[in-house]
Amino acid sequence: MRTRFAPSPTGYLHLGHAFSALTAADLAQRGGGEFLIRIEDIDRARCRDEYEQAIYDDLRWLGLDWPLPVMRQSERMEIYDDALNQLIARGLCFPCGCTRRDIRKALSAPQEGAGLDGPVYPGTCRARSIRDYHKGDAIRLNMAAAIEAVGGDDALARLTFTEIGPYHTGTHRLYGDWLRKVAGDIVLARRDIGTSYHLAVVVDDAAQDITLVTRGMDLFPVTFLHRLLQALLELPTPQYHHHRLIRDESGKRLAKRDDARALRKYRAEGVTPAQIRKMVGL
Repeated sequence: MRTRFAPSPTGYLHLGHAFSALTAADLAQRGGGEFLIRIEDIDRARCRDEYEQAIYDDLRWLGLDWPLPVMRQSERMEIYDDALNQLIARGLCFPCGCTRRDIRKALSAPQEGAGLDGPVYPGTCRARSIRDYHKGDAIRLNMAAAIEAVGGDDALARLTFTEIGPYHTGTHRLYGDWLRKVAGDIVLARRDIGTSYHLAVVVDDAAQDITLVTRGMDLFPVTFLHRLLQALLELPTPQYHHHRLIRDESGKRLAKRDDARALRKYRAEGVTPAQIRKMVGL
């Protein structure tokens, strides 16, 4: 059993991160498994070396340990390119020059619910060939073509993943209508980064032999997309544990800009790791 905590070094860790890391480490310990760290630093414009070092310092203060070296996404861009090129070679991708503003303007009516990454893409550039790629384009997955590539809607419904967390426990199937309407033609490579969270996380979990993905409940919906990518790339499917989120007094999820709950602040005030565990309900 192997699980992981995969923070982005774009700010200091807060109580929500502590809960996620401790939950993953506790699961590994109870299962006689291994707890890994992965640094998700593909967004180089926002990542800082000082934040990465602070991640290690905070986690060690919490009493956690992990094998070295730590996987860093910024050192794996060629790996993500290889995965992307596999999908491109199968005719499952297209270039897109649309901005978020373009997408909002193209939508004929406001959407009742947001997609996985904001408004669901309306298909503006779907007819473009990958040979028409221009510098600065994003690369999107043609969702309809991807579903056909795994055998169509009937075959898609035979793709499953298992959730063992406290919410939505059980086996979940993939459904074409949901993927088309909620995920849509998702971005696989951003123009400013060269890959995307969705592609990188699927490739990295396989590379690290992760058998249990531990992450926040807010990421449960993207698991359906990740399961599809695993099928397209012929990668193994781990189990999933999506845990509750730590929120402030108003019920809002904690963010990295919420310095009032940063772990380094608690450390400076003399709070102990045992008290942090109590704060987050462990």
